[in-house]
Amino acid sequence: MSKRAIAIRHVAFEDAGVWRESLAERGYDLAYVEAGVDALDDAAREADLLIVLGGPIGVYETGAYPFLVDEIAAVRRRLEAKAPILGVCLGAQLMAAALGARVAPGPGKEIGYAPVELTDAGRASPLARLEGLPVLHWHGDACELPAGAARLASTPLCPVQAFSVGPRALALQFHVEADPRRLEGWLVGHAVELAKAGLDPRALRADALRLGAATAAAGRAILSEWLEAASR
Repeated sequence: MSKRAIAIRHVAFEDAGVWRESLAERGYDLAYVEAGVDALDDAAREADLLIVLGGPIGVYETGAYPFLVDEIAAVRRRLEAKAPILGVCLGAQLMAAALGARVAPGPGKEIGYAPVELTDAGRASPLARLEGLPVLHWHGDACELPAGAARLASTPLCPVQAFSVGPRALALQFHVEADPRRLEGWLVGHAVELAKAGLDPRALRADALRLGAATAAAGRAILSEWLEAASR
């Protein structure tokens, strides 16, 4: 019998990417819920797996984007139920906020391919596949480590690049789900941000061609290994 994976999506081009393949291989049917448009609560409660994807807004911008209040509440209920949940970038920050941790603008933006430093806990997790491997970063906000969470990875600008809470909650600040073959959508969708940061899309495109395949392969394997552990 197939299982149901629901992905909360904030912008169309930041989707489940290469994870679609791993989900299908493990018997999951993937469907999207559009944040700020679709009702979140029932989907977040009933899914066998909830994935909370990235987006170009801040967790703390609840005045400008009121749907974030309901989204954080839905994520909190999922965490309290100890049901499988996976957050990416904004999704990881929403998980941190739901667990009571502070989320705020970081000291600088991280955009582009660069490695993360794994902790001992990270090396003992599915993230071990990222040792020395550049991953795609695309964020300016950072979160504190939630109480009771295990820090898995860090960078100098972002001390909490990944954390877990037990075997069924994994939060990744970086993007191992991004499909390098579809990065053009990111470059167009984030064109204003790239221009403000003084970043050349040609350099990001070249890095995706050079590094993206290895990161994508690691991303697929990480998801498969984590799902295996979360289902035990």
